[in-house]
Amino acid sequence: MANNFPMADIVESMSNDTLADRAYRAIRDAVTTGELRPGQKVTERGLAERLSVSPTPVREAIRRLEQDGLLERTGPRTVKVTSFGDIAVQDLAEVEVALRGMVARFAARHASPAQLDQLDAILDDADDLLIVVKQRHQAGQDVSRYLSRLLDAMQRFNDVVESCAGNPVLVRLLDQTRVFSWSERRSRLIERINQDDTFGLDRYASHRALVRALRVRDSAAAEAIVIEDARGGLGDLLAGATKPATSAPMAR
Repeated sequence: MANNFPMADIVESMSNDTLADRAYRAIRDAVTTGELRPGQKVTERGLAERLSVSPTPVREAIRRLEQDGLLERTGPRTVKVTSFGDIAVQDLAEVEVALRGMVARFAARHASPAQLDQLDAILDDADDLLIVVKQRHQAGQDVSRYLSRLLDAMQRFNDVVESCAGNPVLVRLLDQTRVFSWSERRSRLIERINQDDTFGLDRYASHRALVRALRVRDSAAAEAIVIEDARGGLGDLLAGATKPATSAPMAR
């Protein structure tokens, strides 16, 4: 592994989790972003040194990642990154889509008025930012600053929806089954939007539709909206940057 491995920074930033939780997230992000390559062998001690923690939380994180299928045991203190085929990734994507739908279903049952108002406020900000991004893109101006703020707004929207669910176990399961970490998702979205400023506009309205469904406690509609949006968004990201863009910067 290269000396510039940034997992220690990730671990340090997650102050609300246990050390094992932080190590799990950091190693998982390194795997999903390709920082740890398929087939690459790593040791408990080496990961602990990179994360600036003791081997104990790393050992627990590795056990969880083995259960997730991201790491494979090769020795008493060594593991390697699992090599996934296309079918395995697609299967994982289906699990993520289903869990997102369940989060939306629970959110329709438990969202408070204050949380729903917060979701609308975030989308109001996103509307303004989207207009600026389109205008600057059409004028040939740099959009990176506003695009970054737009993606931050959408991440806040997703975080609030997950909070609305009131089910930390479900949210944790979703976190463990994401095909892309947020950093990887963000980089892919930026690449696609820079190529095509209309990327995702066909499903942007789904976010308002979701909030409307949450307000009337329509759990079935909320679940259906999120599943359709998530399936399309993941499909586009998995297709890669070489495929013509058709879906959303707002995709969950």
